[in-house]
Amino acid sequence: MTATGTTDRDGAAGAAGTFAPRPGAAPLPRMIRAQALLETKMLLRNGEQLLLTVVIPTLLLVLFSAVDIVDTGAGKAVDFLTPGILALAVMSTAFTGQAIATGFERRYGVLKRLAASPLPRWALMTAKTCSVLVTEILQIVLLTVIAFVLGWSPHGNPLAVVLLLVLGTAAFSGLGLLMAGTLKAEATLAAANLVFLLLLVGGGVIVPLDKFPDAAQSVLGLLPISALSDGLRDVLQHGAGMPWGDLGILAVWAVLGLGAAAKFFRWE
Repeated sequence: MTATGTTDRDGAAGAAGTFAPRPGAAPLPRMIRAQALLETKMLLRNGEQLLLTVVIPTLLLVLFSAVDIVDTGAGKAVDFLTPGILALAVMSTAFTGQAIATGFERRYGVLKRLAASPLPRWALMTAKTCSVLVTEILQIVLLTVIAFVLGWSPHGNPLAVVLLLVLGTAAFSGLGLLMAGTLKAEATLAAANLVFLLLLVGGGVIVPLDKFPDAAQSVLGLLPISALSDGLRDVLQHGAGMPWGDLGILAVWAVLGLGAAAKFFRWE
C-alpha cells in the first residue's frame, strides 16, 4: 500500500517535472518576436551591413549637400537630396542588405535548420521585415538629424511619409527575399550590389528623373525606388498631400514581391 502510494506520488511528480513547461511550439506571435529580435541583433553587429545601410547614405547626403555636383534645381540641395537619401536607406536595408544576409544564411544551412523548426516560412519573412523596420527607424533618425544640421526644411503630412516608408519597406523586403531565396549566395551578392548601384543612379535618388530622356522617365518612374523617392520629395519638399500614385506603385510592388517570395522562397 505504501509502496504503491509512493510510486504514484513519484510518478506524478516525475510527470510534472518532465513536462514542465508543456512541450510544443510557442505561440506564433512569440516566435515571430523572438526571431525578429535575433535578426535585428545580427544585423546591427554586422560591420559590412552597417557600412551599406548607414555610412554610405550618410556620406552621400553630406557630400552632395555640401558640394554642387548635380543640378538639383531651385532651392537648397539638401531639401532635394534628403528624401532621396531616405529612400536609398530603405532600399539598402530592406533590399540589398537583407538579400545578401539571407542568401548567405541559406548557403550556410541556417535557413535549413530553421525550416525544421515550427516557424513557418511566412513567419520568418515577417520577422525579417520587422527587423528591417527597426533598423530603418535608427537610420531615419540619424539621417534626419544630419539633414537638419545641413539646413533641411521639411514640409508635408507625416502620415503620408510613414505610409510611403512602410510600403517601400514591404516592396523592397519582398524583392530582397525573393532574390535571396531563389539565387545562389554569390549570385545574390553580385546582383544585389549591381541593382543598388543602378537604382542609386537611375532611381531619382540623387539625379532628378527629368534629367533623363522622356522614354526613360516613363519606365524609371515605375520603379519602387523612384516611387518612394518622388513620393517623399513631393511631401517633404513641396508639401503635397497624399501621393496616391506613388503609394499605388509601391503597393503593387509589395504585393508582387512578397507574394512571389512566399511562393518561390527555398530554404536550401
